[in-house]
Amino acid sequence: MKTIGLIGGMSWESSIEYYRIINEAVRQRLGGLHSAQSLLFSVDFAEIETLQREGRWDEATGVLVDAARRLERGGADFVVLCTNTMHKLADALQQAIAIPLLHIADAAAAAITAARLTTVGLLGTRFTMEEDFYRTRLTGHGMRVLVPEPRDRALVDRVIYEELVLGQIRPDSRAEFRRIIAALADRGAQGIVLGCTEIGLLVKPPDSPVPLFDTTALHALAAVDAALKP
Repeated sequence: MKTIGLIGGMSWESSIEYYRIINEAVRQRLGGLHSAQSLLFSVDFAEIETLQREGRWDEATGVLVDAARRLERGGADFVVLCTNTMHKLADALQQAIAIPLLHIADAAAAAITAARLTTVGLLGTRFTMEEDFYRTRLTGHGMRVLVPEPRDRALVDRVIYEELVLGQIRPDSRAEFRRIIAALADRGAQGIVLGCTEIGLLVKPPDSPVPLFDTTALHALAAVDAALKP
């Protein structure tokens, strides 16, 4: 079994889900008392959020490179960055280490392709929804990507940063997400990418008229596949 290196803390609410899903999947596949070989380096999200908000991406890159190199020195065979937004820095992070970085958007794209869907809606932070780094990764796999209208993008971003990363699950916010998802489906989305690792804490399959692609679960399971691959 290979050793999974996890960069977590963005936020720790979703990092818990990564750890749970990975270990449950390893136990399910190998049986008995098996669990995953893993290393976790968890950052201080307050620092990361400040760097995001102030556009200090070079400094944010330094924080993640330091985390990844610590995991590499600790014996990780590959790195899993437990966040969608910070994959904005994925290329720079990969260039700084000698072990592979398992990209979260590739895990999502594999599941979408397997479902034979061609058009998906994308929910996430404003960085993920509005910038090219994530959408381009998905379109590179041959799919069309839709995002919510500007007012709804602002609402999704606010709920992520003001509620979900703090562990707050509010029924009124779930109702708004249901409305936004339905609007994307009406525009032609055949599935919805939950492109923030906390959104899966709020939105579940019954909340959507089309399939949901929870990137937390998909990324964690892709890590298990990589760890157990001969």
